[in-house]
Amino acid sequence: MKKKEVIVVGGGLAGLAAAMRLAENGCHVKIISVTQVKRSHSVCAQGGINAAVNIKGEEDSPLIHTYDTIKGGDFLGQQAPILEMCLSAPLIVQMMDRFGCTFNRTPEGNIDFRRFGGTLYNRTAFCGASTGQQLLYALDEQVRRFEVAGQIEKFEHHEFLRLIQDKEGIARGIVMMDLFTLKLDVLKADAVIIATGGPGLIFKKSTNSTFCTGAAVGRLYMQGMKYANGEFIQIHPTAIPASDKLRLMSESIRGEGGRIWVYGDSTKSIETAEGKTIPCGETGKPWYFLEELYPAFGNLVPRDIGAREILRVLELGLGVEGRDEVYLDVTHLPEEKVHKLESVLHIYQKFTGEDPRKMPMRIAPAVHYSMGGAWVDWPAADDPERMKRFRQMSNLTGCFVAGEADYQYHGANRLGANSLLSCIFGGLVCGVEVPRYIDTLTSSYSDLDKDSFKAALHLEEEFQKDLLSRKGKENVHLLHEEMAQLMVKHVTVKRNNKDLAATLNALKVIRERYKNITLDDQGSHLNQTYIFANQFRSMLEMAMVITKGALLRDEFRGSHFKAEFPERDDENWLKTTIATYDPNGDEPVISYEPIDTPYLKPIHRDYTKAKRIKPKLENIPENIQLPL
Repeated sequence: MKKKEVIVVGGGLAGLAAAMRLAENGCHVKIISVTQVKRSHSVCAQGGINAAVNIKGEEDSPLIHTYDTIKGGDFLGQQAPILEMCLSAPLIVQMMDRFGCTFNRTPEGNIDFRRFGGTLYNRTAFCGASTGQQLLYALDEQVRRFEVAGQIEKFEHHEFLRLIQDKEGIARGIVMMDLFTLKLDVLKADAVIIATGGPGLIFKKSTNSTFCTGAAVGRLYMQGMKYANGEFIQIHPTAIPASDKLRLMSESIRGEGGRIWVYGDSTKSIETAEGKTIPCGETGKPWYFLEELYPAFGNLVPRDIGAREILRVLELGLGVEGRDEVYLDVTHLPEEKVHKLESVLHIYQKFTGEDPRKMPMRIAPAVHYSMGGAWVDWPAADDPERMKRFRQMSNLTGCFVAGEADYQYHGANRLGANSLLSCIFGGLVCGVEVPRYIDTLTSSYSDLDKDSFKAALHLEEEFQKDLLSRKGKENVHLLHEEMAQLMVKHVTVKRNNKDLAATLNALKVIRERYKNITLDDQGSHLNQTYIFANQFRSMLEMAMVITKGALLRDEFRGSHFKAEFPERDDENWLKTTIATYDPNGDEPVISYEPIDTPYLKPIHRDYTKAKRIKPKLENIPENIQLPL
């Protein structure tokens, strides 16, 4: 075989980590990105990256990190990859430190760690409030070394449109589009890695970059890729309310001592997690409701809990000046803590005109992250099939997925600062598994006749002609607005089956109306309307996956809450939702896969008590090979 050729779609942390490790393992890599690599959405991550290094002498460990992650995900995460991720975390932070990532330091010169949500330990390494940017830049420096050596090529401002498969269904390349000229082209490879992030734009207003459409994974779903746990969408408790876009106010603010509050009203009451009814603070005085409801974790409860409690307080009419906002306060913090938050506080001041050092910030929950994603394989370290299967590979042979685009690490709710970790870890695993997969191939893309490549390109050329020639009455941006309003209203914090069923039917209607759109611009130069209209087709399919998964799951688990089903139901719902595209049907086909719980059996998810425990994880495999 010729030199191993690999395509990496996505230039964020997962994509760059994969590209770096692939190049180290002798592969030639082509990186495809819709934007400049250093503007990928990973750059927006503020808070930190988790690793149980135990610098502060708290007796923290990777096994406790594993416990917190499994519990935080309400036991829907895949325990084998979670364990290996948490074991790798200290090595990943040390690797990034060696690469020159500018982590904050203690007076002794050690990497500093702060506390984040869902844990009682200080295990979050951080670079002020711009951790994602610093990690991304450090990885890009490594990638550029291989770029100069000719081992890595970048195709920035290009978009993935289609996976090219041979007659056996094996990935052999992609069809991509130049976003400046709409020119379609084929890239050939022995394997493809998808690292394209989440689908935040489905909800329009989110903390995600506007190019986080979910379109790439949606297109693969329409080609037969299984999509897992789509219904689990994380709502971040703290973002700046706005009419255009929601800007994240990092959990690091609360990690440094920021407090959430509203003015109390003793005539109103609220029920605690233990079933007690308490007054809503003292009338006219600040009520720190998270600290009262969850005295152990306070403002650092897991995000699903924080967002729901803020919503409950807003529903009681206690929002700031009657609006759907609460206060996030740092005015009491000493200067050394405020200094660590400089970049994120600057964002607030820039977009509101208010100085958060002098007055409390006004914040509200916002769509933030998708725990669901492409189904990928992961044989455990002690699985006899470990070396016959390939970690991070989807059900489409030769197509791997990593980062927010996959599903297995976060279950029903992601803990803060685990996202950057899972991105880098998943990318590194791909960098190990893909060369091993290519070694098993009996033929290369170069042995294939040209017909498979021509056929895939022809399909996209025909769709482009069709879309550009449509002269209907519908506007794709208005259809997007309608879809987003439905999704935000009915498929975020609070859900019910009546509204979910109505939303699913409404999405079907929007899909029919999409066939009747018109494009005012038929040009081929910088045609943003065409680009979005092309993306919107698969965004609609992803919206239906999210909605139908939520409709069918009749329980309360993590970010998925239905008032009519207020309890977690392990007997019936401790299982992964699998959505499959049906080209002949009008909605996703849903099936389920049982969750394996080899290390930690489900327990009650309690965040009211302050007790550091040494969890008893069982059946931990020996001699686990980590990708570092």
